[in-house]
Amino acid sequence: MVDKARRKQIRDEFRLKVREEFEASLPMSRDKFSGLFDNLDATLQKEICKDDHSLTIWFLNLIGVDNPGDVVSWLIANNGFCDCEILANVEDQFNQ
Repeated sequence: MVDKARRKQIRDEFRLKVREEFEASLPMSRDKFSGLFDNLDATLQKEICKDDHSLTIWFLNLIGVDNPGDVVSWLIANNGFCDCEILANVEDQFNQ
């Protein structure tokens, strides 16, 4: 039988591995994602989501991301199917 301390260690190791895999999958820096989330939050308070990634692509081009298609593909793979869903579904993954 695994004792409580060992179960906690296994859980912590698993969480660390998941976190490391998440970090390795990012197609751009956390700082750029933070800027994207902030920009989407501010913009979507004034505009309605068009059910696409137009605001995201605009921002990625503005900050000079050289692989916006890869970033959008990553966002879609992580449940960011449009600009508002990026905030609703993806941003929380950065706070875990």
